[in-house]
Amino acid sequence: MPLRQLLLCGSIIVTIAMGIRHGFGLWQLPIITENGWSRETFSFALALQNLSWGFFGIFIGMIADRIGAYRVLIMGALCYALGLLGMAYTSTPLAFFLTTGCLIGLAQASTTYAVVYGVLGRNVSAEKRSWAMGIIAAAGSFGQFFMVPVENVLIDWFNWQNALVICAVLSLVIIVLARGLREPNYTGSHGAGQQSILQALTEAFTYRSFLLLVIGYFTCGFQVVFIGVHLPSYVKDFGMAPHVASIALALIGLFNIFGTYSVGLLGQKYQKRFILLSIYSLRAVAIILFITLPLSAMSVYIFAAVMGILWLSTVPMTNAIVAQIFGVQHFSMLSASVFCSHQIGSFFGVWLGGYLYDQYGNYDLVWYIAIALSIVSALVHIPMNEGPIKRAVMA
Repeated sequence: MPLRQLLLCGSIIVTIAMGIRHGFGLWQLPIITENGWSRETFSFALALQNLSWGFFGIFIGMIADRIGAYRVLIMGALCYALGLLGMAYTSTPLAFFLTTGCLIGLAQASTTYAVVYGVLGRNVSAEKRSWAMGIIAAAGSFGQFFMVPVENVLIDWFNWQNALVICAVLSLVIIVLARGLREPNYTGSHGAGQQSILQALTEAFTYRSFLLLVIGYFTCGFQVVFIGVHLPSYVKDFGMAPHVASIALALIGLFNIFGTYSVGLLGQKYQKRFILLSIYSLRAVAIILFITLPLSAMSVYIFAAVMGILWLSTVPMTNAIVAQIFGVQHFSMLSASVFCSHQIGSFFGVWLGGYLYDQYGNYDLVWYIAIALSIVSALVHIPMNEGPIKRAVMA
């Protein structure tokens, strides 16, 4: 498979899939106003979405390792379109949870990093893998930079429901792009003398360094989804215009293009665990300064730019460590397994944001939790061993 084709199609797929979801915070106030819901209701749906993404992702990873990414991506695109239509037209919390939560979560598990990275792992040499993963992660960042302002314009021009319908149509483009990730000669992860799924999972979840990655990724999910969903409401509570939040979310995407690509390059030269340690430490510093200094539009933009550099930078490093330790036979499944922790963190980040806001009228306690988690995650990467695991030669 030509590397250029793989990177181009994979990047656009992730741009669409990640770009659409990064703007969901823009729909919070229109949807809860239209339906008379609380912020907690909307937050719980997105929390369920992230949890579904993580849970379904493990099984989607197994399927992608077995049959390849092509058919998985087609199924994911169809689920994405149906889920967005449900998000637009459901009027009860239960239906909203099932479509916006479960169905879109399944779609995201089938159209984002674990599936695309599985193809990368099998078709890119270990020497270039960190760089290639950085490019795909940067594409997801470009999706946020490009799609958030577009979604804001769509909401203003066509109303919030029609904007979701347009996004549903856009998600179907993934079906066309999936052809660029077809692997005609791929025979799957099964075969004589190879690890079984159960053996691979047992090996990973009894290996200390994998568990340390799981802890770190929890923090990443908590922080990025809390900020992505609740930052628009946070700045509006301080009397700022809606465009401040839109610009901030776009800046996160813009600066993360450079952050993820740069981290991908650094991962080829330096130990990846120390890069992750630095990312989590800098996030803690950025949040402390943001909530303690006087808030203004400029401080929001600076915070967004700094967080953008650190936003998805954890993704190529974490996945590269997984491939480096365990190899690529069950890479999609193991990548999705560690990502499940990210999504559990996302669940708590977005849900606690809404719940604690309704309880106390502000987001202060959630910010403090995010800082504490950053410190813990920075520390757990110190004893990590990112070298290849030593296993007995299989018969």
